[in-house]
Amino acid sequence: MFLHLIVIAWLYVAVMMAVAEATNTNGSLLGAIVTFVLYGLLPMGIVGYILSTPARRRARRAREAAEDGSDQPAPEPTGSVAPDQGGEAPADAPVAPVRKED
Repeated sequence: MFLHLIVIAWLYVAVMMAVAEATNTNGSLLGAIVTFVLYGLLPMGIVGYILSTPARRRARRAREAAEDGSDQPAPEPTGSVAPDQGGEAPADAPVAPVRKED
């Protein structure tokens, strides 16, 4: 919902800039189109793509879970693993620190 509000508001501003460009005495219709594309469509396309990434990821995981036939949703990633929880055995003996010789 927040993403849609940002996109609609910014496109409104870009349309108003394009109208001002087209109706100005020194402006042109080509300048208005370029203004709308460069200040409106291009930035909002990039922002919309970046901000909708989590929703696309959730949809992909749900689709993959449905293809696997499992009824439970895919687990969300929890972030990094806590130290010493990696499942590897500790080293046999501690290694002495290397000192700089005088």
